[in-house]
Amino acid sequence: MINVCIVEDEAEQAKLLKNYISKYGNDHGEQFSIAYLPDGIDLVDDYNGQFDIILLDIQMRHMDGMVAAEKIRQIDPDVIIIFITSTVQYAVQGYAVDALGYVLKPVPYTQFEQLFVKATQRVQAKQKHVYIKVSVEDKQLKLDCESINYIESQRNNVILHCNDQDYVTAGPLKRFEEMLSDHGFSKCHNAYVVNLSSVEAVQKEEVLLTSGETLPISRAKKKEFMAALTEDIL
Repeated sequence: MINVCIVEDEAEQAKLLKNYISKYGNDHGEQFSIAYLPDGIDLVDDYNGQFDIILLDIQMRHMDGMVAAEKIRQIDPDVIIIFITSTVQYAVQGYAVDALGYVLKPVPYTQFEQLFVKATQRVQAKQKHVYIKVSVEDKQLKLDCESINYIESQRNNVILHCNDQDYVTAGPLKRFEEMLSDHGFSKCHNAYVVNLSSVEAVQKEEVLLTSGETLPISRAKKKEFMAALTEDIL
C-alpha cells in the first residue's frame, strides 16, 4: 500500500488527481491510500511522516506549497514531493526542496503517469528500508535505520549518531535495542547499540567503525555481539 496525499485548494483539480491515481493503480496493479487536504498549513500541522508521496499545489491561500515543502523537508527528507503548478516559474524552485518534479495545470494524464512511475519505483525501493520515528526538539523525525551508525546512552537520553548528524532524543537505550535487534543492530556495551553494517573490525576491547570511530566492547557483551556480527555477514 502506497500512501498519497493531495494538497490542493481547487476541489475539481483535487478530484481529477484522485481519479488519475485510481486509474494509475488499476493500470499498474498498485494499491493506494489517498488523503486530501485543502491547504499547505493543514499538511504541516499534522505531519508525522505518514505519507509516501505528496502531490502539492504551489499557490494556496494560507500556506503555499513551497513553504509547506520546506517545513516538511525538516521532518522527512525521504517523502516524494510532486508539485502541481500553473507556471513553470514556480516549479523550478521545487528543486531546492528535492522535489521529484512538477506537473503543469491543466494536468495531462500522460505527464502525470510518467512522474508517478518514477515516484512509485522510489517508494517501493524505500519500503525495503526500515524507518523509526524519534522525537527531537518537539519534532517527529523519520530516520532510515541504514543511516544510523550507533546509538549512545547518555543519562536519560540517547544520541543517535547518523551519517548526516547526531540526534538527541529521550531514552532509555533498551527501547532502541529492542526496536532494532531484528534489523542488524547489536549491543556491544551497556552504553552502545551498534549498526553491524557500520563495523569495520573488532579488536581486543574495541569496536572499530567504518567512520574511523572506536567504541568499547565489554566482556559481558562480546560473545553475543560477535555472534550477531557473524550472522549479519553471512
